[in-house]
Amino acid sequence: MKKTLIAAAITAIAIAPGASAIEVYKDSKNAVAIGGFVDARVIHTQDTTEVVNGASRINFDFSRQLKDGWRAFAMLEWGVNPFGSSEIVYNNKFESVQEEFFYNRLGYAGIAHDQYGSLTIGKQWGAWYDVVYSTNLGFVWDGNAAGVYTFNKDDGAINGTGRGDKVVQYRNAFGDISFAVQVQLKNSSFYTCDAENISQQDCELLWQGGAADAQQVDFNYTYGGSVSYQLAEQLTLSAGINRGEFDVLYGTGEQITAVDLIYGVGLTYGNFDAEGLYVAVNANKNENHDTDNIGRLIRDAYGLESLMSYRFDNDFRVLLSYNLLNAGDDYVIQPNNTDPDDVFKRQFVVMGLHYIWDKDTVLYIEGRKDFSDFSSADAAQEARMSVSEDDGIAIGIRYTL
Repeated sequence: MKKTLIAAAITAIAIAPGASAIEVYKDSKNAVAIGGFVDARVIHTQDTTEVVNGASRINFDFSRQLKDGWRAFAMLEWGVNPFGSSEIVYNNKFESVQEEFFYNRLGYAGIAHDQYGSLTIGKQWGAWYDVVYSTNLGFVWDGNAAGVYTFNKDDGAINGTGRGDKVVQYRNAFGDISFAVQVQLKNSSFYTCDAENISQQDCELLWQGGAADAQQVDFNYTYGGSVSYQLAEQLTLSAGINRGEFDVLYGTGEQITAVDLIYGVGLTYGNFDAEGLYVAVNANKNENHDTDNIGRLIRDAYGLESLMSYRFDNDFRVLLSYNLLNAGDDYVIQPNNTDPDDVFKRQFVVMGLHYIWDKDTVLYIEGRKDFSDFSSADAAQEARMSVSEDDGIAIGIRYTL
């Protein structure tokens, strides 16, 4: 396998799964392309049926040839919500419930060379995503067990495993091996409280008042890396790690430091968009890396994602995926006034049928069956934990630019 082919495959991750683009300008030095898609769907879940946005987006890819084989480039991508707000919280909060018409998804600039690799700075897909992206290809329900969309299904910006904020990243490939290393240079300070629908200002007031269930959190630099090895023409093995640290000061004055750590492996066979069989699986172990469905930090958990699909020669594609994020019981860092018998186990199966009318137009139907366990002696809490993990079915169209 030539280095340029591997590098191209990994670089495609930097934009989005299944992304394509239209070149709108090119001369001997500069090029500009526009990409993205509009995804409109009707979903039934939580006893509600609505028209919702399916993570629609638009991006602009700029490239400039420099001397001595170097290239400069930049990517700007915004999420687009053309269908208005939705009351349904069913997948990724940052993409499915965003009320603004435009919101930032990616924005970075960098330089690249065929021999010396690439260096990028900005908001971009983390190195960890190289390990797990291959199971994140379902259109409606995906990616909630691989440690990407952390902090109650947000975009992974805080700890750099998803679309990380303020990331400096280096990539290169040698033969059948490609790798990425990164550092997230940020200084984040915020307040968290064990209460729903509470503002940062109100949470800070509780913390200042000495509340035991209010915390001031400082979460600064994170570090990560991944490596991928092309075992065969259609078989790739990947591994990666990401690490950061929280400094937590409770309203009572107690202070702790919690290490945010995730590591794991992934295996991918085939090409999701090509005819034939596609299989992907990844597994991870994580500590203090994510929150439960009401915002409490999970002490440790393990995650598993798998996806199998088959595209027939008549352009129908069937898919089946299984996702599990299991923290067991007594999983919340104390003291959060939490019952140690509370259970967190996110577990669901997704089945889907796609009709690929052409490579840029897909009609689809996907359904989810949930097997999660959020057992608690507090029935109201259990209901709040369960609401976004409901069974559901969705039909839609994805129109790619």
